[in-house]
Formats: sequence, C-alpha cells, structure tokens
Amino acid sequence: MPLLKNAKKALRVTKRKTEINQRVKSRAKSAIDAFIKKPTTEGLTRVFSAVDRSAKKNIIHHNKAARIKSQMSKLVSAKA
Repeated sequence: MPLLKNAKKALRVTKRKTEINQRVKSRAKSAIDAFIKKPTTEGLTRVFSAVDRSAKKNIIHHNKAARIKSQMSKLVSAKA
C-alpha cells in the first residue's frame, strides 16, 4: 500500500479510471458480440459508436478501431 499522500491519491485515481475504462471496453465488446450474432445496419451503427468512443478515450488503438469497423462492415455486405 502507498505511504505518501500523493501516492494514495494516485491509487484512488487509477482505480477509478480503470473501472471506467473497463466499462467502456466491455460495452464495445458486447456490442461487437451482439452484432456478430445478428448483423444489421442498426447494430453496425452501435458498434461504430462504441468502438469510436473507446478509441477516442485511448482504450484501444485507432488502427484497431479501424480494423474492427472494417471487419464488421464486411459482415453486413456479405449478408446482403
């Protein structure tokens, strides 16, 4: 455990940010999983929104976000 006052604060901040980041990452993952099971254009917009949000907050890299969006778009075009 941290001893110094600033280390204690840093630990609190880190825990809070970790929880928020996990929440955002989980929402993106669940949107992707739901879309893979049933690919629709409405689901595609949800995936794009969730992935863009997580890339904007630097939870995932912007290239990974682009790759995910490309893969999901291919699922919709393959279905049509």
